[in-house]
Amino acid sequence: MEYFIRRKMKTIVFLNALATVVWCAPSLCDPEDEFLGIFCKEPEPEQPKCMDIMMNYCDDMSYTHTVFPNILGHRTREEAELGPEYLLVSVVHNLLNGECTPDIRMLGCSVLVPRCEKEKVLKPCRSTCEAVRKNCYHAFEGIEMAWPYFLDCDRFFVSDQEGCYDPLEGLRAKQEGNTPEKPHTVIQFSYQSNAQMNSILKKTAARCSEIAMTYSIGRSVEGKDLLVIEFSNNPGVHELLEPEMKYIGNMHGNEVLGRQLLIYLAQYLCSEYLLGNRRIQTLINTTRIHILPSMNPDGYELAAAEVQDTIDPENEEAQNYNSWTLGRGNAQNIDLNRNFPDLTTIVYSRRRHRHFRSNHIPIPDAYWFGKVAPETYAVMKWTRSFPFVLSANFHGGELLVSYPYDLSKHPLEQKMFSPTPDEQVFKQIARTYADAHATMSEGNSGRCENFGSIGQDGIINGARWYSFAGGMQDFNYLHTNCFEVTVELGCDKFPAEEELYTGWKDNKEALLTFMESVHRGIKGIVKDADGNGIKGARISVRGIRHDITTAENGDYWRLLTAGIHILTASAPGYTRAMKKIHLPARMQKAGRVDFILQKAVVEPDMEEDYRIPSMGTYEDFDPYNQFERYTISEQNQNGEEGQEKPWWWSYFSHAHGSAPTWLLRN
Repeated sequence: MEYFIRRKMKTIVFLNALATVVWCAPSLCDPEDEFLGIFCKEPEPEQPKCMDIMMNYCDDMSYTHTVFPNILGHRTREEAELGPEYLLVSVVHNLLNGECTPDIRMLGCSVLVPRCEKEKVLKPCRSTCEAVRKNCYHAFEGIEMAWPYFLDCDRFFVSDQEGCYDPLEGLRAKQEGNTPEKPHTVIQFSYQSNAQMNSILKKTAARCSEIAMTYSIGRSVEGKDLLVIEFSNNPGVHELLEPEMKYIGNMHGNEVLGRQLLIYLAQYLCSEYLLGNRRIQTLINTTRIHILPSMNPDGYELAAAEVQDTIDPENEEAQNYNSWTLGRGNAQNIDLNRNFPDLTTIVYSRRRHRHFRSNHIPIPDAYWFGKVAPETYAVMKWTRSFPFVLSANFHGGELLVSYPYDLSKHPLEQKMFSPTPDEQVFKQIARTYADAHATMSEGNSGRCENFGSIGQDGIINGARWYSFAGGMQDFNYLHTNCFEVTVELGCDKFPAEEELYTGWKDNKEALLTFMESVHRGIKGIVKDADGNGIKGARISVRGIRHDITTAENGDYWRLLTAGIHILTASAPGYTRAMKKIHLPARMQKAGRVDFILQKAVVEPDMEEDYRIPSMGTYEDFDPYNQFERYTISEQNQNGEEGQEKPWWWSYFSHAHGSAPTWLLRN
């Protein structure tokens, strides 16, 4: 008992001593003070005072005084400067590549350092915020960034009736004092990383959302998107009788000029359409254009890293870089232009059969048991999924256009002229690009001295140049309706950055003229007696053993040279229809030739001549799901590769405090 009494007395003495300390301490109120018998008065909050703006990225506002706490609750200038909001304001010019700046920056500053007059905060106008958001929202979509929370027009901005001010009034005063420049297309001629390339494509599509969209056709070995940008007056939709064409760049990762040209082309088409360029508007309003700037993003990444090392003055091994090999293949070291099914050998083996046609050759079953690169698979599936009429893929190492066949018709001859049934059409297609190029058609000898003579006028039959199997342009011609050529853009596979503008200037007209040439030849619709389009009907041209087939709604396009042609339309279960046409030499639009087929008794043997024994049918694509199993395996090895943060996240990942996840769209 005595023990407990002594302990109680000690506790009372301790509390008295504690009370003395508390009473001697500065008068700060605490929720537990009342428990200790202390009663104090809450200190009056300090009245905010106007102070000079001392934040570098906000020092050009139309006013000079601000106040803290600001609208976001930052208590001091130092706290505001350390926040991710101010960090975004400071880098937004680089992130958006100069678009919508300084508007976005000044709008952000109006919240971070609000206007202060007579010791009171004035809030920015909601109408200004809404106007900037309307004009600039697409720029954030283009880099897959959410609209910043602190630019919420309803939350941090007020109406005119509440007494607001225009945070851009100083900017508008400057603009009114300057003579406005004539609008023009601005392109930054520099190399981009894969992430930056995708950002530019998405940003371009967002800016021109009425005529453009992006979509992915698959992923590379290392999980990078194979991103396509499409241009059309109705993007995402195949319109009846509107031809479709495609451009593919960077098939070999170390051949990069084509990749850059296609990035510039996408920006040019968008900008010029908006500026009212009649030629570009006509092209996009009448054509569906698909652009894949990089088929081999993994190879490009390797080649770009190696090239960067060569320009490093401290790298003693710089001279060891071999631009002809490093980065050429994909991440599996597969040469993608040797990885397509070899259908040309099948054609050569069957060409003496009377009714054999060199079109829609099925893919041999054995192909699927070899090593099929995911990039190759993606492009094959893409090519089968759209009714492409015309295509070009871009390479480097020479200056010419080559056309099918790429494989020599004699196995022992490596430089033998090996034409397709459409030799004259392909020569016309190839000359279209070469003649429109600044210098390509000027010489007739090997300018780069890599493969000897390049033929006449900058064009050559592929097998006559050098022979190989498994090429993409032969696959396009023999497996689909698409006529593809290969454009070699110059001797240097990875030109210096300062040469990119010259490359664009030399190729711009050729790129546009080639796209316009998809409207040559003939087009039409094959219908039944009730007016319904017939899918898969064949259009044959007498003297050319290569047919094309109609698309989903019965429409077709057939590239042809000028002259007199006899056409035949046929389909299982229908009678044949024949027409004789004359294509004038200078006809710039495709001639319209429609067919109406009457129902007939099916003749069982009619299609036998088109079949290849033991090869299945054209519809069989990856029949054993070989690629599906491969992709699951790769995904397991690569982990969460496809879920990585956007390229700009590195700007903010090490910011003071918690990472700004409010910038992530998902």
